[in-house]
Amino acid sequence: MDTEEMRRQLRALTDRAEITDLLDRYLRSLDDGVFDEEWARAFHTEDVTAEMPIGTVHGRAALLARVRRGMALFDRTVHLGTNAVIEVDGDRATARGAQLSTHVLADGSGGVFVSAGHAENELVRTADGWRISATALRVVWTRGTPPRLPDDFGAISAAGATSGAAEES
Repeated sequence: MDTEEMRRQLRALTDRAEITDLLDRYLRSLDDGVFDEEWARAFHTEDVTAEMPIGTVHGRAALLARVRRGMALFDRTVHLGTNAVIEVDGDRATARGAQLSTHVLADGSGGVFVSAGHAENELVRTADGWRISATALRVVWTRGTPPRLPDDFGAISAAGATSGAAEES
C-alpha cells in the first residue's frame, strides 16, 4: 500500500469517527437539556433543515426554538442511537441509524412516552468540523401517551420556521 492510499484510508476513518462522535454527542446533549446558541452551533449548520415528529423547521434559530419548546414537555429523557451507516463523499456525508427515545412527561403524571425509529442525517464538513445540515427522524413505533402539545405549538417566532403539527404514531 502506498502513502497516498494510507492517507486516504486514514482520512476516511477519521471522518467516520468524527461523525460518529458528533451524532453521539448530539443525542447525549438532548438528555443534558442545555439548549442555547452554543449548543445549536456545535451540531448544526446555519441553514439546517430538521424534520421531527413535532414539525419541520428551517434554519438553526428555528431548530433551537423548536427543540427548546419540545424538550420542555419532558422531565427527563434518554436518547439512544445505534447501527449508524455512515457514507462519506469528500466534504459531505450521510448517516442513517436507529434511534430509541424514552421520555418522562413533565405534566406531573409520571407518564412515560417511548418512540423508536430511524434518524437520517446529511452532514457537511465546515471550518469547525462536521455539522448536521439536514436531519429527519422517522418514527416507526411509539408506546405510551405522547405529551399534549400546546395549541400554539406550531408557531415559532424564529425566522425561517415552518409551522407543523405533531405526528402521532
